[in-house]
Order: sequence, then C-alpha cells, then structure tokens
Amino acid sequence: MNENATALITNDAVVLGILMTILGLIFITSSSEKAFFKKFYSIVPSVLLCYFIPALFNTFNIISGETSSLYTIASRYLLPASLVLLTLSINFVALKKLGSKAIIMFLAGTLGIIIGGPIALYIVGSFFPEVALSNGEEVWKGLSTIAGSWIGGGANQTAMLEVFGASKSMFAQMIAVDVLVANLWMGFLLYGAQKSDKIDKWLKADSAPIAELEKKLEEEQAGKRQPLTTNNLMVVLMVAFGLTGLGHFLADILAPFFKENYPELEKYSFTNEFFWLVIITTTAGVLLSFTKVRKIESYGASKVGTVFLYILVATIGTHMNLGAIFDNPLLFLVGIIWITTHIIVMIIVAKIIKAPFFYVAVGSQANIGGAASAPIVAAAFSPFLAPVGVLLAVLGYAVGTYGAYVCGLLLHQIFIIIT
Repeated sequence: MNENATALITNDAVVLGILMTILGLIFITSSSEKAFFKKFYSIVPSVLLCYFIPALFNTFNIISGETSSLYTIASRYLLPASLVLLTLSINFVALKKLGSKAIIMFLAGTLGIIIGGPIALYIVGSFFPEVALSNGEEVWKGLSTIAGSWIGGGANQTAMLEVFGASKSMFAQMIAVDVLVANLWMGFLLYGAQKSDKIDKWLKADSAPIAELEKKLEEEQAGKRQPLTTNNLMVVLMVAFGLTGLGHFLADILAPFFKENYPELEKYSFTNEFFWLVIITTTAGVLLSFTKVRKIESYGASKVGTVFLYILVATIGTHMNLGAIFDNPLLFLVGIIWITTHIIVMIIVAKIIKAPFFYVAVGSQANIGGAASAPIVAAAFSPFLAPVGVLLAVLGYAVGTYGAYVCGLLLHQIFIIIT
C-alpha cells in the first residue's frame, strides 16, 4: 500500500454516504434475530466494527481521512452536541434511589482508572523505557484517550484525542488496547453475574436491596417515552446545537484570553479552544439536567446524541491505519495493569462498604464500557435492572471529561519521570 497515493474516493459527500451505509448495516445486522448475527455480535462488539470497517477503507486507500474534512466537522459540531444531549439526560433523583453504594462503587471505578493509567505506565516504563514513545510520539497523549473511553465513552475519548493531540495512528493502537482489554474484563463480569450469590457472600454484602430495586424499576418502566415527532426533534436539535454554538462563542473568547495573559497555563490546555468547547458543553449539559429542559430526554435526546456519537466514531475510523496496531505491543501490558488496578480499587472499596457484586459489576462496566454495555451487564443479573446500567453510564459521560483530563495530566507527569 502506498500511503501517499491518492485515495480512490475523495468526494466527502460520497465518503459520508459510505460511512452512513456502514453504520446502518451494522445496526441492522446487530439487531437481527438470525442465529449467525446473534453469535457474531456476541463475540465482536458492534462499536468495534464502527471504528474498524472505516479503518479498513482508509488502510487500503479506498478513502482518506487525512484529505477529508468530515472528522473536523463531526468533532467540532456533533461531538459537543452529543455531550450536551447525553449529559442533560442524567436523572439525579433516580440515581439517588440507587443508594449511596451504587454511586460509591461507580466513583471507586472512576478513581481506579484515573490512578491506574499512571501506575501502569510507571511500572511498564520502569522496565521498558521504550514504551514511553511510539514512532517518536509521546505515548501518554494516546493513553489519555483510553481514560476518556473507560470513564465516559466515545465522546469523552475523542475529547481527549483533541485536547492532548495524539496522532490518528497512535489512536489506532489505543483503540485496539481499549477494546481488547475492556471486552476481556466484560467477559469476567458476565461470568461473575452467574456466581453473584457466592461473591456477595465473600464480600459479606446483603443483596436484598437489589431485589427491592428490581421490583421498583419493574413498576416504573413503560409509558414515559414520547414519539419522536418533527416538533420534538427540532427542540432537541435547538438545545444541542444552540449550546454547541454558545460553546464555540465562549471558547473563542477564553482560549485567546489565557494564551495572551496566562501562557504558562498552556500545559493544562487552557489556551486550547477545543478544551473550552468540551468543558463548556459538558458543564452546560450537567446544569440543564437540573432544569425542565431535561424533559427533552423523553423526546429521545440521548438517542439523537448517540447517533451523533456513532457518526463521529466512523469518521475517527477513517483516520486509522490498522498496521499501526502492532507498532507497540507493550501498550497491551499497560492496559492489563491499568484495568487490574481499577479492579483492585473496586474490590477493596466493595469489601469496606460491603457492596453487593451487582454494584461492583455495573459500576465498573458503567465506567469501562459505558452506555453500550453497562445495561448488558446489569441485565445479566435481571432484565429489569438494565436501566441502572444506563443511569450510571450516563453519569460517566458527565465525569468522563474531567476525570480523563486529570488522568492525562498525571500520565504526562509519569512520562516526564520515566524519560
């Protein structure tokens, strides 16, 4: 393959059509009742295909992400709009009903990820200093995207990609580490769900509140959704892109202000327009979740936000060269140690507060897997408990940007130490 050769398809309108067709086919087949597709998607996560099929097109020079403006448009418009819609849907009243142990276990999982990355990089870097650089690029920038994914999700992951400036080739390596390690852990959680009674006994936890919660959720389900009418959809888009516009407006003021008056804060990304765009839209979404605007979730706000997110995911894929996955295999060791630290922190906290394994599993997956897989793990305990996974995962969208940013700063400090 000649990476410098002109791609077969260079028209962005055609490329967008290809990407939307890919996404549509993935969603159609992933929801199919046919045995082959059920088996296939039980092994291969659909979100992985959303990244890697466009990546195949880029790798084989059918399309070129480098010459396309689709990613720029998606990251500057769809990403902040997605952050607004996903965070304003947080129902803090419902989260309160979960009890303090659910929130504590979720936050314990977040803490494990924030400190786990720097610990893993330090351990591996102490024995293999070469892990710090990948093709001359500082690897901590790429690792920060894993922190974004493992605390929040794809939107937060992309936010860290932009804020810390990792290259697309490095990002391809990080996606491989992210998906492989995360899905390996999810397999253990699904297995543990079948042994939850024994694990609860070891944790000395009372699972009776889980049964009570299950009953409440069963009674509360159904009848809350409104149809996605043209009027409702326009309201959702008004909020999403109105706040995205406000985010751009304020970012264009704040970044130059800090660049001119406090240039020393550049290392904290305060001079970066995209940093402020992400912070402003995320914060706006969280604040709106306490107002009547949150009712647009009943219009399907989070679904629209998720659609934006998947389009963004596909455009990221167009920048990935799959050959880069094998450039630095030590990164997989970093990933294993990282998630092991996360697990250890969660087990210690669960033992201290005697939290049921359900909260351990869902709290962990709400971080690591996000809204796509946390409900799956919750439903492994009971189908009626799936919304618990959704609620905690949506909370991850809110804290993911902040937690991943802190993790990125810590990773940078570790990079300085090991180099």
